Amino acid sequence: MDITSFIIYCFIVTFTPGPTNIVILSIVHNYGSKKAMEYTYGATIAFGFLLGISAMLNTVLITFIPKILIGMQIIGTTYMLYLSYQIYKMDASGPNDNKTGTFISGFLTQFLNPKVVLFTLTVIPSFVLPYYTGMPAVTTSVVVITIIGFLAFITWVLFGAIFKNFLQKHERVVNAIMALCLVYATVMIWK
Repeated sequence: MDITSFIIYCFIVTFTPGPTNIVILSIVHNYGSKKAMEYTYGATIAFGFLLGISAMLNTVLITFIPKILIGMQIIGTTYMLYLSYQIYKMDASGPNDNKTGTFISGFLTQFLNPKVVLFTLTVIPSFVLPYYTGMPAVTTSVVVITIIGFLAFITWVLFGAIFKNFLQKHERVVNAIMALCLVYATVMIWK
């Protein structure tokens, strides 16, 4: 196994902007780091769970990927466009009863995040299973990838916290840019 390629691939996919990272940045911007960390914990656990499912059921999933993929694309696209709209219209100046930045929302949204689903379906069979099929090696890979994902999420929380004042000062523009990034990510699913 080319560990360097594996690590680089994991870092590129998890650290680059995607639905989870953009939502984390938006939550920090609008509700603070503590709320974003709650969401991040849920997202991380779901990320690890999805990796585990992929690792354990890989041979079954490969048979059904074409059927699952189109459904996930449709559901994921719809959800990402909904998130884009919510981020665009978000207003942090008034009182809010936010249910977005919760552990449960972070956990559940990972299952509808096409970037995460596609990554978890491909990383284990592409980089690990051709070389290692033993449970210790596969489990170690899942743990390492989950830690990399958590580090990526934390980076987005820190970025949001560091630039929170700037982001709040330019709230409309920031929300529009984040919404457009999600729309772009949505379009890229279908390419």
